[in-house]
Amino acid sequence: MCGICGIYNYGSTQPVTREALKAVNDLLIHRGPDAEGFYTAGGVGLAMRRLSIIDLSTGNQPITNEDGSAWIVFNGEIYNFQELRAGLQAKGHVFKTKSDTETILHLYEEKGTEFPKYLRGMFAVAIWDVNRKRLVLARDRIGKKPLYYAVTPHCLAFASELRALLAAPGLPREINPAAIDAYLTLQYIPSPMSVFKGINKLEPASVLVFENGAARCEKYWDLPVGEPKLSGASVGELKERLCAELSEAVKIRLVSEVPLGAFLSGGIDSSIVTALMARQSDAPVKTFSIGFKEEKFSELGYARQVARMYGTKHTEFTVEANMADMLETLARNYGEPYADPSALPSYFVSRETRRHVTVALNGDGGDEAFGGYLRYTAMKAERLISGAPAWLKKAGLRSIRGFPKTAPFDFFWRLEKFLRMSLKENIEGRYLSAMSFFNPEEASGLYSAKFTALLGADRNYAQRYLSGFFARTAGDDLLNRLVYTDMRSYLPECLMTKMDIASMANSLEARSPFLDQKVLEFGFRLPGSVKLKGLGGTKWLLKETFRDMLPPDIYKRGKMGFGVPLGPWFRGELKEYWAGTCLSEKALGRGYFRKEELLRLWDEHQGGRRDHGYKLWALMMLELWHRQFADDFKVG
Repeated sequence: MCGICGIYNYGSTQPVTREALKAVNDLLIHRGPDAEGFYTAGGVGLAMRRLSIIDLSTGNQPITNEDGSAWIVFNGEIYNFQELRAGLQAKGHVFKTKSDTETILHLYEEKGTEFPKYLRGMFAVAIWDVNRKRLVLARDRIGKKPLYYAVTPHCLAFASELRALLAAPGLPREINPAAIDAYLTLQYIPSPMSVFKGINKLEPASVLVFENGAARCEKYWDLPVGEPKLSGASVGELKERLCAELSEAVKIRLVSEVPLGAFLSGGIDSSIVTALMARQSDAPVKTFSIGFKEEKFSELGYARQVARMYGTKHTEFTVEANMADMLETLARNYGEPYADPSALPSYFVSRETRRHVTVALNGDGGDEAFGGYLRYTAMKAERLISGAPAWLKKAGLRSIRGFPKTAPFDFFWRLEKFLRMSLKENIEGRYLSAMSFFNPEEASGLYSAKFTALLGADRNYAQRYLSGFFARTAGDDLLNRLVYTDMRSYLPECLMTKMDIASMANSLEARSPFLDQKVLEFGFRLPGSVKLKGLGGTKWLLKETFRDMLPPDIYKRGKMGFGVPLGPWFRGELKEYWAGTCLSEKALGRGYFRKEELLRLWDEHQGGRRDHGYKLWALMMLELWHRQFADDFKVG
């Protein structure tokens, strides 16, 4: 596991110096504290920081092939590299190390730019082909490992993180208004865009080939859209297949030459991963959990049940609002605006886990692959009232207008959200209504006239972005259309970003068995009816398959998610911090928002009429990002 970067001065005779590379590479030290490596040759330079996991003695990078005609830097883990290595050796390739990195390079020699199709794992790769003067960048199927890049008239530069890439000379720092708009709606900025014009994220499952002064991007993988579902198989057969696929995915992720453990949230997915690890491990599994002093948001009790059932060596940690001094650290680590508040507990559980192990397995991807989100149930239920006239739904909204929308009256907030969703005309509009922080209508009311004008035709980018995923699956059932959209958007762009940054900021490698390509492909071929039973049976097949391996309370419990008590925090410990940050002269002077609308949100939240915790968090993280990366920015 590493951080990688590089510079290619394709349009000039300017050599790439070690000093220029080191300026970028030094900002990736947290991703790889164990070693650093450099390759420079004229106008090309590659560099990396290494977190040693496999082949501790000979796996340092950059690595070259036998004759020095190709060089590689690589971030990730390839779980089938030994099988690939044996095949390559049979074809005459000579290996100098035992690393998966060198296997990728020889695979490139055999397969060219199609090499990622043969890799099973998580990766961001850069290969410099000396003879072709070709730079190849590639990213894993689901986007576990990030890669930012920028192409200027004279240079291509890339890095694992945006804040590191910004240290490369001559890159633009012009804020992209469409990215800000997308961020406030989605809580993340989707690839290929970044917060800055001219800087992009390589999309998941993509290869970028740069030669002859031009770049081309190609997709090499997708979920099996259009392939027949496994409708003819019995439930017993499906359970047997699922158990086998997930067990293998866990097994291959237990290979490590350094200490290894697991995140244990107390939810279904991490509990299953822990159970499968325990069955395949000789020693007790080391498990790590995080919770909150606010009992409603804490899952520590459930995690303890799993830990007791499997005799794990269990460690717990509690997050409190007085840890707000970490907020600026979060904003700096992510490098661009990022609003998922579970980034905070994810950072802390990664930090505590790293004190004991270097690798941790987790349950990421279970909800997307097997239908676990409550919004899936809500959108399925919406179909039951889709024939009701709009005037009736609007009347329902008016009838609950005066009710508080905070605990203990959460029901009215959920009912309002459901009715507003049902009024949307298309599936992408309903999807956005179900999951957005600021839906497009709310964002429009928030924006200043200047920012609205600056956005122009780029306004509501998020809806156009999502519509392509729904169009791709037009012939599938509702659940699989939602699953596909989440796996192409929310999962890679939000959840994978969160886990990569949270773990690597603490020099911890995170592995996700549910995101194994074979598990994902199998899950997508399941009909929606065995993933979501009726209106309450989320992840039905997954839970039935592993029912006997879970404590009864875990099996029966509903979806909770990695919730954070933002509502009470912004009325308590973080109240003054938010007001001092987001209502400051500097923040208001940026010109994004109407002051009266910010004050309305704030007053409604403080008065207890509504819980705007997630909106307030998004606004705060946006301002904290500006203070670190674009302090002088003003709209217009």
